[in-house]
Amino acid sequence: MGKRKAKSPKTQHAARPQTSLADDSVLEARKNPIPINVFGELGIDLDQEVMQQMDNAARLPVAEKAAIMPDGHLGYALPIGGVIALNNAVSPSFVGYDIACRMTLTILDMPWGEFLEHRRKLAADMQAVTRFGVGAGFHGKDRREHPVMDDPLWSQLPALREHRSLAAEQLGSSGGGNHFVDALIGEVVAEAEWMPLPVGSKFVALMSHSGSRGTGNKLAQYYVRLAKQELQGKIRGIPSGYEWLPLDSEAGQEYWKVMQLMGRYAQANHHLIHDLFLKRTGLSQIARWENHHNFAFLEDGLVVHRKGATPARQGQVGIIPGSSGTPSYLVEGLGNPEALHSSSHGAGRQRSRHAARKEFDYQSFSEHMRKHDILAIGVAQDETFMAYKDIERVMALQEGILVRTIAKMYPTVVIMGAGKADDGD
Repeated sequence: MGKRKAKSPKTQHAARPQTSLADDSVLEARKNPIPINVFGELGIDLDQEVMQQMDNAARLPVAEKAAIMPDGHLGYALPIGGVIALNNAVSPSFVGYDIACRMTLTILDMPWGEFLEHRRKLAADMQAVTRFGVGAGFHGKDRREHPVMDDPLWSQLPALREHRSLAAEQLGSSGGGNHFVDALIGEVVAEAEWMPLPVGSKFVALMSHSGSRGTGNKLAQYYVRLAKQELQGKIRGIPSGYEWLPLDSEAGQEYWKVMQLMGRYAQANHHLIHDLFLKRTGLSQIARWENHHNFAFLEDGLVVHRKGATPARQGQVGIIPGSSGTPSYLVEGLGNPEALHSSSHGAGRQRSRHAARKEFDYQSFSEHMRKHDILAIGVAQDETFMAYKDIERVMALQEGILVRTIAKMYPTVVIMGAGKADDGD
């Protein structure tokens, strides 16, 4: 199985509409959506609701290319796992409510046997360097410091100025929802120029998943509303939530600057977590990699939105995490143009949080974690691996097509916020 285009007689060769907002004309949704490249099986990996969200996005007059990754599931407007390229337009809702959510992975200079011997102490160190849970942050002398907070943009834009104190308080924290800090034991399974370890080597890694926290969430809300206001009376037949900002407009340029700053802020959060863990434990790193999802990228003259999708250009390092009790993958992108040079960013949910809380009992999850010798701290019932798709199938759908696996990693410590997300994907 692999890539398959979702086609019908109505989706082919749609005329390219006008996308300018310079005059009094009204932009209408396309009668026929642009083709959507689908990586997975409809009805098995991707349900009709997900495809409807992609169809809505593919009907935008500014839409040029679209794809859905095998971890695709419902999001706000664009689904998680959705990738879409817009012409001279950026959509705050397509970027998402956790702007610049990202992954960071550090390989530690510690033998895996030694790590397991001291696992509980090291898990305590992992907890000590960040904060988990809704609204979590640092106060007083515990506050973190990073040059990202000195960026002049914080004082130049009113929307940023309003939330700077919250950003400073939550700097270095992880939050709740599906955000985590994990320790894993990995094995190198294929050679890559950027991988410093030979095939067959085992290693210990620290892996984190989080984004721009409450500040990013509040800014996303503000710019989603702004996009609605900017397009009011200028569009027709386009559902709420699918609005955009022209990239060459004042509002579009402002959002672009804010998104970039949130990218640097989210990166700073991860760097603080990893660097403070190294300092606290006295360990050093062998290598570190990182990548954004929930971001828009200027690529080949288009604005490529990856909402819960990992950049996977030719030779690019990618981190694809499993769920709370399943393997994760360190991969190299194959630069598939039909996927807009993207891959999945995880397994993808198969149950909503509400359904997961009703359907899955925590005892079964706990037994699985004990059976696989995984130390789980603060994993909520709606974040059990059972609420997610099978990561092995998700990887099989993209192996050799979107990415190639360089290392497979198994969790030994999983730390989460045990609460409802205020800033998750």
